Amino acid sequence: MSESRDGNRNLESLRVELVGSLVSTGDPWEPFRLVDACGEPVGAVTAYLAELQAAGRSTATQRSYGMDLLRWFRFLSAVEVAWQEATRAEARDFSRWIQMGTKPVRPHWRSSDKPAAATIPTLNPVTGKSSPGRTYAVATVAHSETVLRGFYAFHVEAGTGPLANPFPLARSGRPNAHHNQMDPFQRQRAGLYRPRQVKRIPRQIPDALFNELFARLSCDRDRALVAFWVSTGVRASELLGVLQGGVDPGGQLITVVRKGSRAMQQVPASPDAFVWLRLYQQQTHGVVPAGPDDPVWWTLRRPYRALNYHAARAMFGRANALLGSNWSLHDLRHTAAYRLARDPQMPITDVQWVLGHSSLTTTQIYVNPTPEDVVEAVLAHHRRRTEPLPEPEQPPLRYRQDSLDVLFGRGTS
Repeated sequence: MSESRDGNRNLESLRVELVGSLVSTGDPWEPFRLVDACGEPVGAVTAYLAELQAAGRSTATQRSYGMDLLRWFRFLSAVEVAWQEATRAEARDFSRWIQMGTKPVRPHWRSSDKPAAATIPTLNPVTGKSSPGRTYAVATVAHSETVLRGFYAFHVEAGTGPLANPFPLARSGRPNAHHNQMDPFQRQRAGLYRPRQVKRIPRQIPDALFNELFARLSCDRDRALVAFWVSTGVRASELLGVLQGGVDPGGQLITVVRKGSRAMQQVPASPDAFVWLRLYQQQTHGVVPAGPDDPVWWTLRRPYRALNYHAARAMFGRANALLGSNWSLHDLRHTAAYRLARDPQMPITDVQWVLGHSSLTTTQIYVNPTPEDVVEAVLAHHRRRTEPLPEPEQPPLRYRQDSLDVLFGRGTS
């Protein structure tokens, strides 16, 4: 156990065991259940997830919140503190541990007795993207702080938790106290232990590398998926949820359910995407259900199941491994957004509609140059400096005849 709550807790040697789990129940009324080390459900988390469901949060959001709460309960188990007895000291130490400590390594599913090796973050030579490291990402830390602050705010208000929220707010005066009415409001940090996040520039896949990556796809289903992702700009989960009745080859449209609003929207796609889709449908004709309410995408092996996000990500990861890259499925959405935004005949508002952004400010980030564009422009600048300057044209040795005629009045009446 850690020593005390007065700041003397030795976090460097703290060992957080992988106890408990977040169980997928398959029940739409309770999609996920957090269980402790003894396999018993944690009632406080069950009540909070039910509150999220009542507020209209999606199943994916409930899973994301549940994973953050699982990490917090594992930390409390390591320091031997009950969740309702947690104070600001535990919240502070957890925030320090999740930012500075090493992530617990999950055993590999093929050899559960031997833990997987922790990786050192390195830059991929093909993509320039960093691989996951030994510590938690800043976005993970920020999301965890938001979830835990909301979890305790719910129980404090309901009277089922501690008297005070262990995750305090940032009391830095009145937000936007000296705001200029001509400028947009700036977002203020809400949580005291919430780290500042660096604004990231979306990564696109260059055309040459995309062609190489596409050539390494092994089947028509995968080619159809990638062709739709890079031409429509829809999210990975949105495309995987398309039904047979939502495909309109004649109009070159597919109907997707948007992630945030859950609204149905028809999105145009490229002709080659429908060609690959037709080839895939010919291969699966009579093998998988093809009713209007059946999914479009299925697994390749028996028993045939609807393709989920994890299987699609594994497929894309295998193609990445052949190329030596580490592109993600979301990079295909970024690539489509850059292609649309840089078309001079494509209004930015149309790009916003296709991508499903609620704010035009989000779409405008794709107008800015990417790091690859800046690097290429700077290298071209250096090349121009090494090239010899062209010789200026020599002035003529005599005046032009028409100028002399005008000067002396020749040829004028």
